Amino acid sequence: MLNTLGRVVPDTERGFISATNYQSQERILIPEKAVVDKPVFLGSIKAIFDQYHITDGMTLSFHHHLRNGDQVLNQVCREIQIRGIKNLTIAPSSIFPNNAIIAELIEAGNITNIRTNYINGPAAIPIDQGKLKGLLLMDTHGGRARAIESGNLKIDVAILACPAVDYDGNGSGTEGLSACGTLGYAQSDLRYAAKVILITDTLVNRVKQIDFDGKYVDAIVKIDSIGDPEGIVSGTTKITKDPVGLKIARDAAAFLYQAGVIKPGFSMQTGAGGTSLAVAYQVRKMMIQNQIHGSFASGGTNGYYADMLKEGWIDQIYDVQCFDLDAVKSYRDNPRHLAISASKYGNPFEKDPIVNQLSFVALGATEIDLDFNVNVTTDSLGRLIGGSGGHADTAHGAAVTIITTTLAKARLPIIKERVTAITTPGEDVDVLVTERGIAINPRRTDLIDKMKNSQLTIMTIDELMAISHQLSGIPQAIKKPGKVTGLIVYRDGTILDQLYQRL
Repeated sequence: MLNTLGRVVPDTERGFISATNYQSQERILIPEKAVVDKPVFLGSIKAIFDQYHITDGMTLSFHHHLRNGDQVLNQVCREIQIRGIKNLTIAPSSIFPNNAIIAELIEAGNITNIRTNYINGPAAIPIDQGKLKGLLLMDTHGGRARAIESGNLKIDVAILACPAVDYDGNGSGTEGLSACGTLGYAQSDLRYAAKVILITDTLVNRVKQIDFDGKYVDAIVKIDSIGDPEGIVSGTTKITKDPVGLKIARDAAAFLYQAGVIKPGFSMQTGAGGTSLAVAYQVRKMMIQNQIHGSFASGGTNGYYADMLKEGWIDQIYDVQCFDLDAVKSYRDNPRHLAISASKYGNPFEKDPIVNQLSFVALGATEIDLDFNVNVTTDSLGRLIGGSGGHADTAHGAAVTIITTTLAKARLPIIKERVTAITTPGEDVDVLVTERGIAINPRRTDLIDKMKNSQLTIMTIDELMAISHQLSGIPQAIKKPGKVTGLIVYRDGTILDQLYQRL
């Protein structure tokens, strides 16, 4: 069966129709878990398995706020390995290179299904090789919250790293040895999982700032270390120093200003990529130069936004995750730096989610095609390297969605006639900014009209692709894919695309 994007979808699934199709769907919301009188204290991760009878076929969830510094998921995986538990579904909000042990469990059949929003590193390799016996389902951040709250993703036990926990089960992300800031991606797990266990390395009499409400917590386990907060600043959360990337960021900011997007009261978000973060820096400079004050920044938050808040250039930050330690400190100390859940952030069925209030979002791409469909899930060979995260959520919600990228990466052109995998549908993507020029989606006639007299280099996406082919050549078609290994799930639960074994 083909969806409206021409991608194959299993007959058992609902294919993607449009980015606004959710508006015709009824929201399904299951009851929250029963309130817990008082959490029990368990002596070890091993005790969790005994207390809650974790066995074959169950679903365990985790969050990724410690990113590449997390150790809780790894320690749970070791216990699964020791016990020889099979056919598990794991549902971490994201998987990082630090979680390499997952690869071993996939090959041994301990883990047979995975549901996540992002995957990068060794855990992706056996999936690419077709060794995951079940399927990989790739959600968006808002879509994962929708799946949990609707009962589509049923969690038996949520095992949540928490930097500090008090004796009533309240948890904080701003205190303790491994403070990582907001804990927004785990809020649905906390409220809807059958059982909730907090893993901490810091017990206190009372937390100063509550991120996890203790009334949902069944048990607390104290271990020596839940991870390294320095691992928050990992991979793509550092601003680029590349001159080409910086030029793209300057042009993106200039486009936004000339198009009238950067104006008093505007709101914004940038993705986790180095160039996208550079856009935030350039926008801040432009705000200072033109004395423009914004309303808020949202999403994963970094030190650039924290500085803008502190200096008064924006009024608030709505934060679902901290991307660096400066953001952690800002969330702890600044009352206008506010935590939000993944549902409030991007669930399409949430009333007025934050993504719908964005004036613009700047995001990255590993590929983009002539219809403006974007891939950030695989590379051009179809190998897993990421996932939507908030990409598709913000692209739909923002008034203007800008993709920033060089025309070629690793000698491969970024613009394709057809992307290898669709992460974000082209109807939600408005502008492509590259080092050689800017392309506007023909759907956005309003932006085309506004930029008619711009000194920026505006051209069609076909013209940009022709330039990229002159630079890097026309890529050869990749080998025919093998069996289906996973599905890319749009935020409303429909299927955008399939993922395939790479031989």
